[in-house]
Amino acid sequence: MTWNWQKLNWPNFTWDASRLRTAEEQFLLGSGMFAGTVKHLGDQDREQLTIEAISTEALTTSEIEGEILDRASVQSSIRRQLGLATDHRRVKPAEQGIAEMMVSLYRSFADPLSDDMLFAWHKMLTNGRRDLKNIGCYRTDDEPMQVVSGSLHAPKVHFEAPPSAKVPKEMARFVKWFNRSAPNGSDPLPALTRAGIAHLYFESIHPFEDGNGRLGRAISEKALAQSVGHPTLTALAATILIRRKAYYEALEVGNKDNNLTPWLCWFAGIGIEAQKRTEAHVEFLLDKTRLLDRLRGQLNARQEKAILRMLREGPEGFKGGLSAGNYMTITGASPATATRDLADLVDKKALYRIGERRHARYEIAIGLRPVPLVEIDGHGNLI
Repeated sequence: MTWNWQKLNWPNFTWDASRLRTAEEQFLLGSGMFAGTVKHLGDQDREQLTIEAISTEALTTSEIEGEILDRASVQSSIRRQLGLATDHRRVKPAEQGIAEMMVSLYRSFADPLSDDMLFAWHKMLTNGRRDLKNIGCYRTDDEPMQVVSGSLHAPKVHFEAPPSAKVPKEMARFVKWFNRSAPNGSDPLPALTRAGIAHLYFESIHPFEDGNGRLGRAISEKALAQSVGHPTLTALAATILIRRKAYYEALEVGNKDNNLTPWLCWFAGIGIEAQKRTEAHVEFLLDKTRLLDRLRGQLNARQEKAILRMLREGPEGFKGGLSAGNYMTITGASPATATRDLADLVDKKALYRIGERRHARYEIAIGLRPVPLVEIDGHGNLI
């Protein structure tokens, strides 16, 4: 097997820019609309959006790698990093590390990329790790850096990265390319194209002993933010997590060839889908504020607790709908009290009911906004 970095034209990537033109235009248009919508949020909702967006990316970029973190701890650490009020809970090193890295990404999006920035992010990301030889520096092991799956006696090699001895030179070239391709660089590239190339390019070098996937996705987020001139808060990792199998398949195809058209078309679809997911969340926050304002002073403590719990599920809603049993679990209410409370919430148009009797389910009275899969077809159309 010959990998992309072993080919004579590495890293002189090629791609069909015409296939990406519509997606690039849509992304920039969506970014402008997003910025305009955020302006309508109050300070509290804007703060909530920032915390939720950063924490969701922190959690999902970790989950892509199989690491499940505690949301409350991550959010607490993010709030602390941003100088906001927090509950002062004890946060484990993994949650603290990814929170620090994501806040650093958010704050320094406009700064040029550098080895020092990547080393600092890697130290944050590997906070508390004792199993790594190289922390805060590029890998030095003589053994091949491989991405494998399957059993130990019959592993499947999905990719093998350049030898460690080549990493400093490869990364110097990557960092130079990244900064040169920025909007204010000498050779600027469109937003989705640059973010997609940056991710595959970085993953192909695989410069660190561990954490390359999370760092690579952070670099893509940085590229998108630089292209629109502000932190995008785009749900990139959250969308990749939903499409995780296709993500790994697209990367595996991409690391065998330096014609990146298939990879960039796949990534552009993910970028548009992620943007739509973020837009849906902002619109949901606006609707949530209007709903809570309308209901202020009308709900008892149980009802308020249940409504806030349902709203935590975001724009795609409470999975399967709220049942009377769910309501009793959330609030501690008796069956009779739950029935009365739910009927009252329907009367107040806080919830609406689907089904009857034991099949009855309740949805929050906000228009749900599920986000469909977005793909780029052979002609560059979004489907």
